[in-house]
Amino acid sequence: MKNILKIEELAMTVIAIYLLSEYNQGLSLWLWIMLFFAPDIGMLGYLVNTKAGAFTYNLFHHKGLAILLAVSGYYLDTDVLITIGILLFAHASFDRIWGYGLKYADSFKNTHLGSLEKLGQ
Repeated sequence: MKNILKIEELAMTVIAIYLLSEYNQGLSLWLWIMLFFAPDIGMLGYLVNTKAGAFTYNLFHHKGLAILLAVSGYYLDTDVLITIGILLFAHASFDRIWGYGLKYADSFKNTHLGSLEKLGQ
């Protein structure tokens, strides 16, 4: 992935983490660290097959869904929903810094950002 895209994703991650500090819900730092990586539970779908895995992974890593949740929380005046949306957005941006994009159904390594196999070369 091009460096400019990585910098853009880094900026989005930093802004989202800042917003999480504003909507921290009174949780401790160690719990926030665990919650930050919680969207990776979507990888469990790969235990079924690659199609199910791609669906569940993408569900937890889709920035559009994250924004929808945060905006819905704002309009419904529900801080927990805002926080969940921001958390999902922060995690998705963080993953994309490292080249982990939304998955295609044929393989975990085939993403909308390109092949993960090329990252190892």
